[in-house]
Amino acid sequence: MARVFKRKDRLSAMSEINITSLLDLVFCLLIIFMITTPLMEQTIPVNLPAQARNPSADRDTKLKYVAVTISKDGLYTFEKTPMTLDELGGKFKELAAQPDPPVVSIRGDEDARYGAVAKVYTIFKEAGLTKMDSDYQVSK
Repeated sequence: MARVFKRKDRLSAMSEINITSLLDLVFCLLIIFMITTPLMEQTIPVNLPAQARNPSADRDTKLKYVAVTISKDGLYTFEKTPMTLDELGGKFKELAAQPDPPVVSIRGDEDARYGAVAKVYTIFKEAGLTKMDSDYQVSK
């Protein structure tokens, strides 16, 4: 059935809504938001927290955890045993060879150099381990 565009009574109000101007406004806002959103993401300041989260609050009790600690002097400790980077790499390879390797928790002191922590991450990845949990401990 064809639509008739003639109105019988020219003095009566039109019952149809003209949404052309509304669509123009929506498209204009869409373009504005598409342009401004990437700019807002690049200017977000990042402040690191002053206190670490509670490491045992959200841990799965079924998994086994081992801890590697990096002190502010750059000393590495695996489960309370001081180690060098080579010894730590050997220990990571032993853990990777297990059928169900534990989750390695890498903990760094607030004053530890980032390079010391990055070395542990590199050794962790080279050993083939995949389960990691990191805690950033703040010393007072």
